[in-house]
Amino acid sequence: MKKVKYFYNTHTLRYEKLTVPLRVKLLRVFGFIATALVTATIIVWFGFRYIGSPNERILHQQIEDYEDNYALLNERVEQLQQQMAELEKRDNQVYRSIFEANPIPDSARARQLEMSEEIKLIQRLADDELVKSLTWQLNSLTARAAAQSKSYAEIDEMVRNKEKLLASIPAIRPVSSKDLSSIASGFGSRIDPVYKVSKFHKGLDFAAPQGTPVYATADGRIKTSTHEEGGYGNHVVINHGYSYETLYGHMVRIKVHEGQSIKRGEVIGWVGSTGKSTGPHCHYEVHKNGNAVDPVYFFYNDLTPEQFDRLVKIAAGSNQSLD
Repeated sequence: MKKVKYFYNTHTLRYEKLTVPLRVKLLRVFGFIATALVTATIIVWFGFRYIGSPNERILHQQIEDYEDNYALLNERVEQLQQQMAELEKRDNQVYRSIFEANPIPDSARARQLEMSEEIKLIQRLADDELVKSLTWQLNSLTARAAAQSKSYAEIDEMVRNKEKLLASIPAIRPVSSKDLSSIASGFGSRIDPVYKVSKFHKGLDFAAPQGTPVYATADGRIKTSTHEEGGYGNHVVINHGYSYETLYGHMVRIKVHEGQSIKRGEVIGWVGSTGKSTGPHCHYEVHKNGNAVDPVYFFYNDLTPEQFDRLVKIAAGSNQSLD
């Protein structure tokens, strides 16, 4: 039931019914609505400013979960990187060293990343910074693992070819002689017999009578079989594979031809004094990765330890070379 309000009229000294004009009613309604809207706006502003919406709270919780998961994944990635680095180190310094193979440079492992289309696809899909960072690390590990797998496959092939590898490493003297003093000049700085100045002698000179057989010191294929007026004269170069080559110079006659396969101990020619030479001898060089190395350390197949020690001392003596 609607309440009726009255007021006391002092002029008529009577109670009269209170009538509110429509304009006043509208103003009151508008004021109430305006007050309610302002109050609601203030409440909502404070709520979003200091409390946050339910969706924001859910998103914040998800972000915290992502960060925690990222930290765990990042820790795991770091552990995998350390394990991969150890594998790469062992691959280069241990496994490949055993077979005298060149280590794999880091750039070669990195190139695996560029070759993988799947990795590129993953990179295109990653938009978030955390995801990008983790994706990059995982991609890097994937590439390194692929390169490492390839390296181990190569090492496995080396293991299967170990007998061939050992047969391809120079291991005997090119000229057979029981007299170790047949080495007339060693590796290193020596007096040139023609110019009488100190020059680097890249091999060993084995003095022997003309016509003495010259033997291949390891399995391989004849790379060079030729004659030159100066220098090595009639000489042969054998490519043994595995980055090894040997050179035999100043022969009176050559028996082999270019492209011919050769076995350790086979006769490739006979001692002479052709080219720049002052007497019959075999000039012998060993090259590893294109660089001349001291051949005296490649005579372990036909010498006793005592003979080898004596040979090293003889080869180290400073004297004049024969070429």
